[in-house]
Amino acid sequence: MTQRVKLISVGLALLVLAAAPFAQRGAPQPTGPRLKALVVSGGCCHDYTGQDKILMETIRKVLPVDWMVAYQGGTGTNAMIPLYEDPNWFKGYDIVVHNECYADVADEKFIQAITAAHKAGVPAIVLHCSMHSYRSAKIDDWRELLGVTSRRHTRAHQIAVKMVAKDDPIITGLKEDWVTPTDELYVIEKVWPKTKALATAVSPEEGNAEYPVVWTSEYNGTRVFGTTLGHGETWNEPTFQELLQRGFKWAVKR
Repeated sequence: MTQRVKLISVGLALLVLAAAPFAQRGAPQPTGPRLKALVVSGGCCHDYTGQDKILMETIRKVLPVDWMVAYQGGTGTNAMIPLYEDPNWFKGYDIVVHNECYADVADEKFIQAITAAHKAGVPAIVLHCSMHSYRSAKIDDWRELLGVTSRRHTRAHQIAVKMVAKDDPIITGLKEDWVTPTDELYVIEKVWPKTKALATAVSPEEGNAEYPVVWTSEYNGTRVFGTTLGHGETWNEPTFQELLQRGFKWAVKR
């Protein structure tokens, strides 16, 4: 049996609704109420459809989730995607995963239509290039949601990750000497007050400056889990996948 996938064309948008995943023979199935998750994906620099597939396959091992993936805006940096034009775009979802990369969008009302979802209480996961989305904006609404401010990254290299919040359930028991495949260390200009760093890494280019690479944050009382990791082969790393599972479960209080 294969997973049922429904494709819905909405103008220039492509929404992918993944129904309940099929059961693998012999594998224990996650229990509990089903969740509805939206992944917002697309833009510059990465294989977003491949990443989204790994994300869904990773989370379905630990939680029963029905997925909607909005892949919009092509591969540029300045798309104001149609999804956010609907003021109710987030209604009905238990969590939103931001995996978009639109650095040059600066429209304030557009950005505030995004953050409104999370002010309303919808938890968020923010991944890798989403930290550089909307970085041209003069307002800080998006950056406050993320929990960190970043506008650039180091050259790609294998990143030695330091687990700094060892008592936190998202980190406890994870490999302490984890080194990523070739990834990008994002330079963090500001850590927002309600952000808690879970893992950090030292920059080879910034005078040994140490930056968060995994964190939790709170945005108007809403849970946000974030990581700047997620370039290329890092998505296939078991430690990275377990971080996604734990961060997702934390965000939805499971």
